[in-house]
Amino acid sequence: MNRLLLILVWFTIIAPVFGQEKESIVQQRIEFISEQLESEDIDLTDVIQTLYYRLETPLNLNTADKENLRELNLLTDIQINDLLLHRERFGKLISIYELQSLKYWDLETIFLVLPFVKVDDRLEQLHVSFKEAIKRGDFEWYARYQRTLEQKKGYTAPNDSVLNSNNSYYHGNADKYYTRFRYAYRTNLSLGFTAEKDPGEQFFKGAQKNGFDFYSVHAFYRGGKYVRAVALGDYQIQIGQGLNLWSGYAFGKTADAVNVKKSANSLKPYTSVDEVRFLRGAAVDLGYKNFQLTLFGSVKKVDGAMQSTDTLAVDDLDYDVGTEYVSSINLTGFHRTNSEIARKGTLTETIYGGNLRYEKRNLHIGIAGVNWGYNRDFNKPVLPYNQFDFRGKNTTSVSADYSYVIRNFHFFGEASYVTHSNSWANIHGVLFSLDSRATMTLVYRNYQRGYETFYNAAFAESGRMANNERGIYAGLNVNITKSWSLNTYFDLFEFPWLKYLVDQPSHGHELLIQPTYRPSRNLEIYARFRQQLRQKNSRYTDGTVTQIEDVYQRNYRINVAYKISDDFTIKSRIEYVTINRPSSKPEDGILFTQDLLYKPKKLPFDVTLRYALFDTDSYDSRLYSFEANALYVFSIPAYYYQGSRAYALIRLTLFRKMDVWVRYGIFLYNNQKTLGSGPELINKNQKSDLTVQLRLKF
Repeated sequence: MNRLLLILVWFTIIAPVFGQEKESIVQQRIEFISEQLESEDIDLTDVIQTLYYRLETPLNLNTADKENLRELNLLTDIQINDLLLHRERFGKLISIYELQSLKYWDLETIFLVLPFVKVDDRLEQLHVSFKEAIKRGDFEWYARYQRTLEQKKGYTAPNDSVLNSNNSYYHGNADKYYTRFRYAYRTNLSLGFTAEKDPGEQFFKGAQKNGFDFYSVHAFYRGGKYVRAVALGDYQIQIGQGLNLWSGYAFGKTADAVNVKKSANSLKPYTSVDEVRFLRGAAVDLGYKNFQLTLFGSVKKVDGAMQSTDTLAVDDLDYDVGTEYVSSINLTGFHRTNSEIARKGTLTETIYGGNLRYEKRNLHIGIAGVNWGYNRDFNKPVLPYNQFDFRGKNTTSVSADYSYVIRNFHFFGEASYVTHSNSWANIHGVLFSLDSRATMTLVYRNYQRGYETFYNAAFAESGRMANNERGIYAGLNVNITKSWSLNTYFDLFEFPWLKYLVDQPSHGHELLIQPTYRPSRNLEIYARFRQQLRQKNSRYTDGTVTQIEDVYQRNYRINVAYKISDDFTIKSRIEYVTINRPSSKPEDGILFTQDLLYKPKKLPFDVTLRYALFDTDSYDSRLYSFEANALYVFSIPAYYYQGSRAYALIRLTLFRKMDVWVRYGIFLYNNQKTLGSGPELINKNQKSDLTVQLRLKF
């Protein structure tokens, strides 16, 4: 496929951001996170659930507190403080137009939050009794079916003998089932359960005689004066800037260059299907005046690879004959093959702790302590790069975090310490607004090589885990004119110790520049340049010492969205990537996507269509692109090799109580005869997927 021709084709069909429609803002947030994580299998329900809720139940700016406003993840703390200070000085807002009088709220910010907020002078009840919440709640039920339609090798075991003795075959069928039931009243009450069966897992037979492979149940209440929140079952805890404990996902580096400070929601229910990053047990949030104390305890099963040995010396500890220990933990949540089924629930994880906070309008100070433990020794094989990682049965982490807003400056940070390695981690930052049109963020982090907690999600370059890293980040957002804005950041980092596939200390940087042109609410055009330098092992080696080399990845993107009418919107994107490293020839790849959205206001359905062309040299030069899907289904596939992609999504709304989504998508590859490998092997050059989802509200 001629890449120059691809570019010419794109420019001939491109149409001259459509206005910030409600769901487009949510999708933008999802796309921001997916670009950072670069993962196809991800559930971001808990990250963006608040935005979906606020689409239907807008937040009243006259009664919203700091925590409510932070949950939107659309405002900086300077803007939040600006609003709260305005209410203190002048009383309630008279109308939404009064937001224009706020010093650090520009028109772009106001348009961004408008779909999720309202101005109402009626007093909303802040403290709601449990009995009242039960009476006034709403029911919501989801049922979902998903499947890859082509047959994979893992589902073709010749007989039961081979199936039960070989890890190349799956015990269950290729269907994915999901169901979720929830009873909720505003953000005060949530009762519900979630269940999921992954492809390849059994259903009401074999190792899954209870039906679904994963169940999650929760009961959550918020609204008391002193007992401010209670969680039973599955829940999430978020502390500080994510160094100590942060269950679930969190924002990192995104095209929203200045929005890197995390806004912790101390306690909330868990409704996602990530089978690892949550807590199971009980928690309570107590409050008195400006003080809050969260106490929590969690005990749950995780998947560990069990080993038994006669005598094993690890870190000067000798294990006797028959001693069992865990050498690795499976974080995928899959239980399809014999080995995956054997690992299920073999290890008990226990977490308990507390988080004490002092809160005022412009000040937050918190301290926290968490104890982490397993019921068996965790001792993964010692390799040069991981010799400082956690081993043993338990550890304790303690932390202190702060946030302070003074005028146009917002200072924030966290320091954390773990006992198993006597190691520290620090992150400190400042966000400052020169005026309503220009905001800048500086962040410094220093994570020692021995620092590690089971769940952390602090700002970091090296994936989800904050350890073995130092760096400084600078982000800038400028609204140059009413039509032009600029987001840019530069991140300089180093890794003082070895990493996986990096056999020496290394360093790197990342640069992003994104100008945006928005002449009207119907049109948005942005361009993006992103350069990443990461050092990796050279592919040339003599078998002794492996040298590291600079690997440059550069991404170029142009994105156009235009709202043709009240019913039609089109989006066009072209993205080009190059990868250069001394030990292999240069690689590149290109992706073109064309989307059409039809959302008639007077008809009970909407349609989303995409056609895409892509051409990359290998999987290394792959490109990710967010795809529309059913509500709370997150599709961010990788586009690689050469071919085309198309999908159609239809949403039908009946009686205002029922929504049905049906989505069909297909990849067609020009230069491949088979796809995948091992159990995932497909003996075709195509891969298609089907999603059907039903939602009932009553």
